[in-house]
Amino acid sequence: MTEAVLKPTRKRVRGERLETRVTAEQKTLIERAAALQGRTVTDFVLTSVQDAARRAIEEHSQLTLSVRDSEAFVEALLSLKPVNDRLRGTVRRYRERAGV
Repeated sequence: MTEAVLKPTRKRVRGERLETRVTAEQKTLIERAAALQGRTVTDFVLTSVQDAARRAIEEHSQLTLSVRDSEAFVEALLSLKPVNDRLRGTVRRYRERAGV
C-alpha cells in the first residue's frame, strides 16, 4: 500500500522586503504589464526580478571564448609546460590563504 503524499497547506512566509523608487512612467509600464498578464504588480515584479537574477547568475557561470581564445586554450592544454618555481610559489600562497 502506498502512502499519500501530503502537500503543505501553508504559504511561503515572506519575511524579507525589497523597496525601490521608480518614475511615474516606470510604475505605469509595470502596472500595465502586470495587468496584461493578469497578475499583481508584486507577483509580476518578483517573477521578473527572479528570472533576471537567474539569468545573470547563469551567464556569470558560463565561460564564453572567441575562436582565437578557444584555440589558445586548447594549445595550452596540449603543450603543457613544466612546473617552475614561480608556479610552485603561487600554489603555496594560494593554499596558505585558502587553508587547503
